Amino acid sequence: MVVRESFDNNLQELQGKMSMMAKLSITAMEKAFEALKNQDVEIALKVIEEDTVIDNLDTEINQFVIWLMVKEQPVARDLRRIIGALKITSEIERIADFAVNIAKSTIKIGQTHSLVKITNLDQMKDLSITMLEKALQSFIEENMVLAKEVGDLDDKVDKYSGETYKAITKYLKEHPEETDQLVQLLFINRYLERTADHITNIAESAAYLIKGRIYDFNS
Repeated sequence: MVVRESFDNNLQELQGKMSMMAKLSITAMEKAFEALKNQDVEIALKVIEEDTVIDNLDTEINQFVIWLMVKEQPVARDLRRIIGALKITSEIERIADFAVNIAKSTIKIGQTHSLVKITNLDQMKDLSITMLEKALQSFIEENMVLAKEVGDLDDKVDKYSGETYKAITKYLKEHPEETDQLVQLLFINRYLERTADHITNIAESAAYLIKGRIYDFNS
């Protein structure tokens, strides 16, 4: 009983680190969009600089997982949870990287008349944050309903992404002088679409933990 209690405490610590990493990534995404909408290069630079904290936490989690596997030698469901946690933190690290990419695009756009209003990028960002919160909660609470909801929200992000691509390319034909900014907005559209895909992978990891079989919420 004491051994199991110790193991459960270690799992709680692991999940706490995962939650912290997710919160930092959400903050990075919010800041990146604040920089984009306000064309604030200083905030964009902070997003890039602060990514080191997320990278360090990712490394810390990886080391903790290795230590936990060696110490506890988990099997069956416990092993699925630990391996799932390792996969999920890798996905969260990629999400933080996309926030950095958005910040870099903001710097490239610079101080010019913003065209963000012709896109659905802000809606895509909000949906992605909701997806990440639901996906992590589904893993921690073993909630299959939440995992499936993430897949449904991914479809909405894809729809917004397609609409944004059409809007930007249409505007580009009419305003070729805005090419530089519009190209960066196309990149950001892609970053957000990929962000949603990585979050859907998290939901699939949660589903695997819960049901013990592989799910594809991207199909």
